[in-house]
Amino acid sequence: MPDRDSVPAADLPEGTVRRVGDWAVGNRGPGPDGDDRYFAVSRVCRHQLADLSKGTVDADGCLVCPWHQSRYDVRTGEMVEGPRGFLGYHGPTPLYTQLVRLIGSVARLRVRRATRQGDDVVLE
Repeated sequence: MPDRDSVPAADLPEGTVRRVGDWAVGNRGPGPDGDDRYFAVSRVCRHQLADLSKGTVDADGCLVCPWHQSRYDVRTGEMVEGPRGFLGYHGPTPLYTQLVRLIGSVARLRVRRATRQGDDVVLE
């Protein structure tokens, strides 16, 4: 049975994200540069504190926030695209989005290495 810093690899098919303690752990699929496809980042979105373990992985391998679709580079933790809304509103917020993206590029998500070991994805 996996410990609290691991998740069964079978629970992480390509494009999925799961909660492992304080971490959002996911599988971004094989990258063009052959780097690891598993990732682990801190779970709290820099926008309005959404739980990123409930997010998705887009076609570029970025973690997408479930609330307002902010996008994060899971290799660096940097927000690469700001939110598309505020509170319950979903739509354009150009100045606000730029401000949040600036904050997200400075206040990055924490990143932890995640590798497959046997049947599990383990956080190192």
